[in-house]
Amino acid sequence: MSSSSVLGVSGEERDDFSTEESRQIRRRSLRLLGSLLGPLKVRVFWTMLVVVVSTAAQVAGPALIAFGIDTGLPAVVDRADWMPIVLIVAVYLVTGLIGAILIAWYTVLSARISQAILIDLRKRVFLQTQRLSLEFHESYTSGRIISRQTSDLDSIKELLDSGINQLVSGFLYMSFTGIALFLLDWTSGLVLLVSLIPLFILTRWFQKRSQSVFRETRVTSARVIVQFVETMTGIRAVKAFRKEKRNEATYGDLVEDYRDANARAIRLFGFFDPGLVLIGNVTVAAVLLVGGFRVVDGAIEIGALLAAVLYTRRFFDPMEEMAMFYNSYQSAAAALEKISGVLEERPSVPDPTSPIDLWEARGHVAFEDVRFAYNADSVVLPNFTLDIPAGQTVALVGTTGAGKSTLAKLISRFYDPTDGRVLLDGVDLRQLHPKDLRRAIVMVTQEAYLFSGTVADNIAIGKPGASLDEIKRAAEAVGADTFIEALPKGYDTDVNKRGGRVSAGQRQLISFARAFLADPSVLILDEATASLDIPSERLVQEALQTLLADRTAVIIAHRLSTVAIADRVLVMEHGRIVEDGTPADLISGSGRFARMHAAWRDSLV
Repeated sequence: MSSSSVLGVSGEERDDFSTEESRQIRRRSLRLLGSLLGPLKVRVFWTMLVVVVSTAAQVAGPALIAFGIDTGLPAVVDRADWMPIVLIVAVYLVTGLIGAILIAWYTVLSARISQAILIDLRKRVFLQTQRLSLEFHESYTSGRIISRQTSDLDSIKELLDSGINQLVSGFLYMSFTGIALFLLDWTSGLVLLVSLIPLFILTRWFQKRSQSVFRETRVTSARVIVQFVETMTGIRAVKAFRKEKRNEATYGDLVEDYRDANARAIRLFGFFDPGLVLIGNVTVAAVLLVGGFRVVDGAIEIGALLAAVLYTRRFFDPMEEMAMFYNSYQSAAAALEKISGVLEERPSVPDPTSPIDLWEARGHVAFEDVRFAYNADSVVLPNFTLDIPAGQTVALVGTTGAGKSTLAKLISRFYDPTDGRVLLDGVDLRQLHPKDLRRAIVMVTQEAYLFSGTVADNIAIGKPGASLDEIKRAAEAVGADTFIEALPKGYDTDVNKRGGRVSAGQRQLISFARAFLADPSVLILDEATASLDIPSERLVQEALQTLLADRTAVIIAHRLSTVAIADRVLVMEHGRIVEDGTPADLISGSGRFARMHAAWRDSLV
């Protein structure tokens, strides 16, 4: 497993990272941030130029006021010369206007940059979660994935929309203000410089405390979302087992944890904000006191003192906004850590670097000395060899955990074998071009998942771009056309969420029509009739006769009525084939399948 897996998936809900892990996470986040900003370098340059000029225009105000008081007013009083004061007022108004226009422009430019980054990031997360192998999705809960796409991206959005503006403009404003103060009066500048010592201590304390606090808020937020999503997803089980009270207690505890984490963050700001105000007020008072004595001594003009006080006051104005930025930053940084962890995950079933094309697959499947384990403690197939000739229908039966579904997942290449090879027409699936693999091998599961959209849309998944005539022929071939035509809008009927408008048997027929339209060389049916009642199963059985014709088929079934249509039955136990023969031969024998068949037959009486 890659380091990104350790830091991204299995460790993502932790908050006790080691120093080295934290460094790796930060480097990973910075790489992601750099890749997002890379295509936007020109936009970022112009945005920075605009904000620098606009900040300089804003900072010029107090200096112009000082010049007006110390130079313009004496000219009016002593010589009745209004020109200097008029020019100063005009320049003040022009700089204010320029600053306002550039700030508006900067806001638009920065918003475009933030939206471009968010669009890129949303696409990356979506494409990555689709690209990752089944192993990832079986270990990474849907609630956590949703949290990445919702609350985590919202935190980054908040940072980009307002936080970055606050940081950049605030930092530049403070820098330019400090420089202007030193140029105006270096003594006042030294007073301001001394105030940076307690300011640095307070800010450093806040940073250290808030880093862990804000990461904790992200972790607790994700846990709340995970619990909510999983409860709603499994609402039928919740209702069936009267789990509402237990869920209420669990969710209540998680919400309490989230509230407590936010309360700790708020308490930090409750100390930090007043501290900033106190340091700012004391510094202004010190500048005014020192400047007052110097005015009496004639070392500084009153206008210059007023400008110094204004600059000192303005220097601290952005600090509270920058503190709020740090709030957004910590939240967004924690979110970026989790997102970067997902984006750096590598598929456990990677696409081949030099793929082999197989335009017309016959359907010959072979396992050569295959060993497979989900983990070191769970070896499902210890040493498995099997040959399925093209066009043969094979039924896999056996107890739960015998390895039947694992076999199907290996044929579909949802997983790769730990050792050995799985071949299609003599080509290792790991070397087969992904498009050829997906075209040649199709799996139909008992869930028969239907997506939002029409019946026609769901059947067309088997062959994107298929015409309505092709869709109808596929439905007719598996016997689904009768009930589809009876729907309110026929093939244009919206199936609603997860196919709620149609029954389980009808959903299964739609999935068969989808598979028929795809026309694979190898068809895998994983418990495709397990959830059906007897009338629905008989309807589906008729469709299977058409669906399995002239193609290789692997049927996994507990219901032995489905097995009867197979050419060959494989009985599996603990990852090994213990019986292999035709249904008739195995039934007439005295082995496990014969006993299973006898028990099934007795259950029907």
